Amino acid sequence: MRIIPAIDIIDGKCVRLSQGDYNKKTVYNEDPLEVAKEFEANGIKHLHLVDLDGAKSSHVVNWKILERIAGQTGLQVDFGGGVKTDEDIKVVFESGAKQVTGGSIAVKDAAKFEGWISNYGSDKIILGADAKEGMIATHGWLESSELEVVSFITEWNKKGIEYIICTDIAKDGMLAGPSYHLYTEILKTAPVKLIASGGVAVVDDLHRLLDMGCEGAIVGKAFYEGRISFQELRAFV
Repeated sequence: MRIIPAIDIIDGKCVRLSQGDYNKKTVYNEDPLEVAKEFEANGIKHLHLVDLDGAKSSHVVNWKILERIAGQTGLQVDFGGGVKTDEDIKVVFESGAKQVTGGSIAVKDAAKFEGWISNYGSDKIILGADAKEGMIATHGWLESSELEVVSFITEWNKKGIEYIICTDIAKDGMLAGPSYHLYTEILKTAPVKLIASGGVAVVDDLHRLLDMGCEGAIVGKAFYEGRISFQELRAFV
């Protein structure tokens, strides 16, 4: 299972939110590149980079930070947040992303998102399925939809999506354990490469996600708060 640290960006800084609330943010470092280099120095190979400014404003904002990280580390970066147009996705790939995560666009403009899968390949496009009380949330988690999470994922899997990042918003940043029940339902229903996101608090959470069959696990606050050490991750990386 891939361990994928998260760097969330607001105003160019590395931050974490609690339950997606922009008013509950903690700044962990002024320079995301510094954080990325530390991950790489400890054997990490992948990074989940989220443009929270972009998610809120519905267009990519922090592509320069992606460019710095991709240019000055060997990390394989997947980028999400505000990718809404063909120009957005072009800029993100040209800035060095290996994969792009689309969430709101898959809800609001399914034809465009389907076109991206076709144009770039299913290995390059990740479906971001953000769950709020079992329903898909969009626009940086600020809006809810009428789409049930598991059905949404299943339908996109039929359209060619392989990779899914599923975040239970109620769990995100709370250090209270992942949404195991939701992930079990998804893996039982659709043959996808599931990347679990939200709630990871201790290394035992990672072992449980591995045993469930998750392809990857995103870890955020547990790293920054010292709940999981790089030494504990040696079995994974």
